[in-house]
Amino acid sequence: MNKEQLLKELQFKAVRSSGPGGQHVNKVATKAILLFKVADSLGLSEPEKERISLKLSNRLTKEGVLSLQCDESRSQAKNKELVVNRFLALIEATLKVAKKRRKTKPSRSAIQKRLDSKKKVSQKKASRGKVDLG
Repeated sequence: MNKEQLLKELQFKAVRSSGPGGQHVNKVATKAILLFKVADSLGLSEPEKERISLKLSNRLTKEGVLSLQCDESRSQAKNKELVVNRFLALIEATLKVAKKRRKTKPSRSAIQKRLDSKKKVSQKKASRGKVDLG
């Protein structure tokens, strides 16, 4: 993954945002929308593109465009910065390959400890029964 190349390939759209701002909010476009075409990217290898398409299939449009938006701030520049950071974090998390789980057995002492604690609890509960005075 080539971050610099990915950043060059990003497209941005600014639209009017909801939220605080009073009358000013109706005049300026502060919401930042980031658009990224996965298939056309030069910053990703083919296996990386396939992995992103597979993992983020629910977030891609029919044309294969990843769309992220941010309207947290009143500043367009700040929203743009936030959405870029979110995009990079999302791509890194998607490309990270999870370690394969190896089967392990509990140790003999761990099994013995578990059985001993079960026996102890069992005896404690058994001793709570009614006392027979004969």
